[in-house]
Amino acid sequence: MSRRAPADDFDDASLEVSEPKEWAAGVPGITAALRQSYEQMGVRRTALTLLRVNQKQGFDCPGCAWPEGDHRHVAEFCENGAKAVAEEATTRRITREFFARHTVSDLAERSDHWLGQQGRLTEPMLKRAGSEHYEPVPWDEAFRLLAAELTALESPDEAIFYTSGRTSNEAAFAYQLFARAFGTNNLPDCSNMCHESSGSALSETIGIGKGSVLLDDLYQADLIFVVGQNPGTNHPRMLSALERAKKEGARIVAVNPLPEAGLMRFKNPQRASGIAGRGTALADRFLQIRLNGDLALFQALNRMLLESDAPGAVDRGFLDAHTHGFEAFEKHVLGLDWDDVLEATGLTRAEIAAVLADVLGAKKIIVCWAMGLTQHRNSVPTIREIVNFLLLRGNIGRPGAGVCPVRGHSNVQGDRTMGIWEKPKPEFLDALAAEFGFEPPREHGTDTVDAIRAMRDGRAKVFLGMGGNFVRATPDSAVTEAALRSCRLTAQVSTKLNRSHAVAGETALILPTLGRTERDVQESGPQFVSVEDSMGMVHASRGRLTPASPDLLSEVSIVCRLASAALPDPGIGWDAMERDYDVIRDHVSRVVPGFEDYNARIRERGGFTLPHAPRDERRFPTATGKANLTVNELEVLRVPEGRLLLQTVRSHDQYNTTIYGLDDRYRGIKAGRRVVFVNPSDLAALGLDDGAMVDLVSEWADGAQRRAAAFRVVSYPTAPGCAAAYFPETNVLVPLDSTAEISNTPTSKSIVVRLEPAG
Repeated sequence: MSRRAPADDFDDASLEVSEPKEWAAGVPGITAALRQSYEQMGVRRTALTLLRVNQKQGFDCPGCAWPEGDHRHVAEFCENGAKAVAEEATTRRITREFFARHTVSDLAERSDHWLGQQGRLTEPMLKRAGSEHYEPVPWDEAFRLLAAELTALESPDEAIFYTSGRTSNEAAFAYQLFARAFGTNNLPDCSNMCHESSGSALSETIGIGKGSVLLDDLYQADLIFVVGQNPGTNHPRMLSALERAKKEGARIVAVNPLPEAGLMRFKNPQRASGIAGRGTALADRFLQIRLNGDLALFQALNRMLLESDAPGAVDRGFLDAHTHGFEAFEKHVLGLDWDDVLEATGLTRAEIAAVLADVLGAKKIIVCWAMGLTQHRNSVPTIREIVNFLLLRGNIGRPGAGVCPVRGHSNVQGDRTMGIWEKPKPEFLDALAAEFGFEPPREHGTDTVDAIRAMRDGRAKVFLGMGGNFVRATPDSAVTEAALRSCRLTAQVSTKLNRSHAVAGETALILPTLGRTERDVQESGPQFVSVEDSMGMVHASRGRLTPASPDLLSEVSIVCRLASAALPDPGIGWDAMERDYDVIRDHVSRVVPGFEDYNARIRERGGFTLPHAPRDERRFPTATGKANLTVNELEVLRVPEGRLLLQTVRSHDQYNTTIYGLDDRYRGIKAGRRVVFVNPSDLAALGLDDGAMVDLVSEWADGAQRRAAAFRVVSYPTAPGCAAAYFPETNVLVPLDSTAEISNTPTSKSIVVRLEPAG
C-alpha cells in the first residue's frame, strides 16, 4: 500500500525551512489571522464576523472546544479560530458548473489544501452509479434515494451513521434518535479517534468520562502539567489561560517529545506586552520525553511519592475515604524497574526527581493532555496512571485541581453527551424508550475502526457522514478508501469540499448544510443551537450571516427530513422538531441528566455548567462507589535498530483535516507539508542528510507495505529515536488493526517506521 504526493501538494523547489520559533502569537499571529480572513471574506465581512466569535450573543467558534470565561475580550478568538471562521464564511462558492468540469477521479488526485480552498458547497449533488460526475439533485429526491437505500438493507446494522464533532447538540440528539429508531447503534464518531482513551480511563477510575476542572480551576492551581499537547497550534486560547495561571502563581511543566513554541513563551496579542514586549515565559520545566514514555513517567512519580517521607506526600485521609484498590496499586508501583523507566522516558533520574520537587511543593495540581497521550496502544493505562497520580494527593474534587483532557472539535464532547456513542448506557436507552415510545436497539454498534472493517468486509453497505472528512480522519488510508468505495451508497453532510466526496460509493450524495456563522430560520422563526465545551459548559450559538446559498439546509432539517422519508411512522414528531428546535431541547431535558429546564437555562447569558459528581461532591459513580486506583503494566516500546518511532501531528496552518495553508510558522516550515522531523543524531546514525528526500515505510505484524512517498527530511530537535510528520498525509502508515487497548483508538502517535531514499 503506498501513497504518492498529489502534484499540487508538494513542490520541493518551493519548500523553505528555517529555525523553529521560540515563542507564539504576537504580531505575526494577528497578521496571519487577518490576512487569511481578508482573503476569504473581505474587510467588512471579516469585521462583522470575527467580532461575534465566542460572544455570549454570537456563535461558537467552529474550531477547538476551549471554554470562554465570564468576562470576554472584544476579540475572543485566536489565529486558528479566525482561520476556521474564514474558511466557513468565505465568499468562494462551488456550483454545479464546478462539478461538470471536475470528475470524481480528478478530485481524488487533488490535494486536501486545494479541495478546501474551492469554497462553500451550494446545492445537493448526486453521483449516480457508473457516473464519474456529480450532478444537481433536488432535496426531496436526495432524501427519497437515501431513504430507499436504507430501508432496502437486510438489517439496520448494515448502515453506518458517522458524526463529526462540529455537529450541534440539537442535530446530534436528532441524529442518534433517527439511527436508533431505524434500528442500530452504529454511531461511530470522531471521538473514537481522539479522546476515546480518555473517556474509557476516566469512566473506569472516577465514574465519568469527562474532565473534572473548570476554567477558574486553572487560575487557582499551584502546578499544571501539559502532557502530549501543543496548545499553541491546537488550542491557542489555552495560552491566555496559562498566562493568567502563571500570573496567579502556578508553575507549569510541559511534557512532550517536541519543543513547542507556545509553551516556551507566549506573546498575548490582546496585551501591550504581547505586541511590543517579551511576553510571558510559560513552561517552568520542559521534559522532552520519548514517545510512549508517559506511563513510565507517572509511575515513577507515584513510586517516589509513596517512598517520600515529606509531610503530606500522600493524602492518606482522602485515600481511605474516597478510593478503592490502594494495596494492589501500591504493591505494583513499588516494584517498578528504574532501568525500564529511564529507557521508556529517555529522561534522567535527576530530571524526574526535579519534577517530584515541584509536585511536593504544590497542593493543587491539574494534569492537561491531548492526543499525544490518547493515540498509543497503552493510552488507557497511561491515563489511568495519571488518575492514580492525582488521587494520591487528593487532587480530584478540590478547587484548582483535577483531570483536564483538552478536546479538539468544538462540540465533540456535546455530541457524546447527546447520545452519539456506539456503546450507549442502558439508562440512556431506557429514557429514550420512555420519551418516544419505541424500543431502541440494545446491542452495541460499531466504532470508527470497526465501521471501516464492516464496510471492507461487506457487512455495511450505506455510509452517512454528519460533517467531517471521514476518509482523511481515519487510519490506513488505502484500506479506508477501498472500504468506502465498496459501499452501495455514501452520503456526506458538508459545508465544504473534502476528500471524502472524492472517495465515493457506487452512488454518492453531497448534502450541503449551514455553517455556525449563518442564520438558521425555520417555520417558527429564527433558531439557535447549543454546544458543550471541553469543560462541560453548555451555551448557545447564533449565526448571523446570510447563508452561502438559498439551497442550504440546517443539519437539524437534513436529519428530520431524512427521518421522515425513511421512517414514515409519525409518532416521533420529526416535523415539529424541525420547525422549532425548542421541541428538541424539551426532549433532551427529559432524556439526558443535567439538562433539566434546558430551554430556559440555555437562554441565560453564558449558558450553564453540567453537573460532575467527582468535582462537585467528591462522589465517584463507579462500580465500587469510590475512585479506583488501578494497576497498569509498563511495557517499554522498543524499536528495532535503524527504525524510528513516528508520531503524526498538525501543522500550524491546519485544524484536524482542514488545511488552511502550507506553512507551519512555529516549526519553521513554509510552502510544504510533506516533511519529516528527525533528531540530528538519528540522521547521522541513519546516514541521512538534512534535506534528503525519503519515503516513510511503516512496519507492522501483518507484513503489508504501507508507504508515504516523497518526504523531505528536516533536522529538528525531536526526542532522540523519535520523528514527527503531518497528518492526514501520514495516516496511510497507521494500520487499521493497530489500536489502543480498550478504547480501540488508532495508534497514530507510535508508528514504527524506516526511512528509505525516495524512488
